[in-house]
Amino acid sequence: MNVKNLFKARPGALDEELRSDAPDWSADEPAAEEGEGQELNRALVDLEQHLSGAVAEPVGDDGFVDIKSKLHSRLVDQMDPSVLHRITAPEIEAYIQDLIPIVLEEEGVALTGRLRNRLVVEVLHEVTGYGPMQPLLDDPTVTEVMVNGPKHVYIEREGKLLRTEKVFRDNAHVMRIIERIVTPLGRRIDESSPMVDARLPDGSRVNAIIPPLAVKGPTITIRKFSRVPYNVNDLVAFGTLTAQMAEFLRACVHSHLNILVSGGTGSGKTTTLNTLSAFIPNNERIVTIEDAAEVQLQQDHVITLESRPPNMEGKGEVPIRSLVRNSLRMRPDRIIVGECRGGEALDMLQAMNTGHDGSLSTVHSNSPRDTISRLETMTLMAGTELPSRAIREQIASAINLIVHQTRMRDGTRKITHITEIHGMEEQVVVMQDIFVYKQLGVDDRGRVIGRHQPTGLRPRCLEHLAAQGLALPAEIFAPPVETKAGW
Repeated sequence: MNVKNLFKARPGALDEELRSDAPDWSADEPAAEEGEGQELNRALVDLEQHLSGAVAEPVGDDGFVDIKSKLHSRLVDQMDPSVLHRITAPEIEAYIQDLIPIVLEEEGVALTGRLRNRLVVEVLHEVTGYGPMQPLLDDPTVTEVMVNGPKHVYIEREGKLLRTEKVFRDNAHVMRIIERIVTPLGRRIDESSPMVDARLPDGSRVNAIIPPLAVKGPTITIRKFSRVPYNVNDLVAFGTLTAQMAEFLRACVHSHLNILVSGGTGSGKTTTLNTLSAFIPNNERIVTIEDAAEVQLQQDHVITLESRPPNMEGKGEVPIRSLVRNSLRMRPDRIIVGECRGGEALDMLQAMNTGHDGSLSTVHSNSPRDTISRLETMTLMAGTELPSRAIREQIASAINLIVHQTRMRDGTRKITHITEIHGMEEQVVVMQDIFVYKQLGVDDRGRVIGRHQPTGLRPRCLEHLAAQGLALPAEIFAPPVETKAGW
């Protein structure tokens, strides 16, 4: 495709005659430090002046930002919106390369080859990606990106929060990137609706909140997900759980036990939910229900439902509760609710208690016992006037297992409890831990020292698993020899 036909105007040709004898400085220029870069920049400016007779000044950091802004504005002005979807990244890059000398000549400045390359990349990110965030989103070691206003961009890497050197020009720049994220999804964000949950095309979860609620400027939080979803072997290698725990959970999912994954924010609940869902047989019909679709299922027969916020007139909202109720009429073998946050907990419990076994969901909580209290509270948010005992009986009969996950102080994620629910005794839901994580201390590098171990208690669900042809060896649940007396 001829790139000339995709733009309203083509940049004027450079004076090739004046530059025909100039060496290609950018091809072999080393990546110099800032002090060396300034000296090299001055040498290139002198050469430019000698060749063209123009008066040019080297560009510093502030000048670079200005040049990038002017180049981006010029590029957007000259693009033809009617054919924008047909322009590929290499074609835009070629156009940027041609446009740079014109902008530099107009501004009377010069750039080294290294800065030119950086200029091309950053302008390309502005046009085709998500601006300063794009390199962070492309980095596989980054698990979360947090924009706290235009001048403060943080990342999470290996469980640790780090501040980056990336910055946006101003609040308007951040707002433009937010609009680029939410507009294709049919979402809106403005003063009347200043919060939004969305997702990137790769499934990464995005939350944005803008002024007046965000006092210091528009804020973006992106929870990235691996392009290749983690499997159970990955989690075992990370130390999130043991192979014996994984074998037990595989059998529980395969035999249609209802499982809740609980934990705090950033503890890895969704990753664990994805891993558990991979154990579902491929011949079953699965319905997933979420605010922003992020569960990554590999099975063939999957229906993905996503809630919808109200429109500008306050109409058209479709909450998760409605989707859960509708899913019961879709003949599901499994229902997966990405996260229970409110009254949908009651509908999920009723679904689990009416023949839709094998359902999965996540809940924010601090412990397995706290998960029961959270479910009770969320059920009351549905507006029903059920007595507490009735709600607890619903919970005790619906939920079979709670898999509780924690983000440790060193940034690692551990499944700290696999807890079985046995029923009710008077007013209390009876629970027993099958596996726990025992923290032993912290080493001199701040890393948590500990181990997963079975409690020695035999799960009551073993008979159900055996009836499904999934008998497990008793050794899986035997406690370590040195702790038998303690149990």
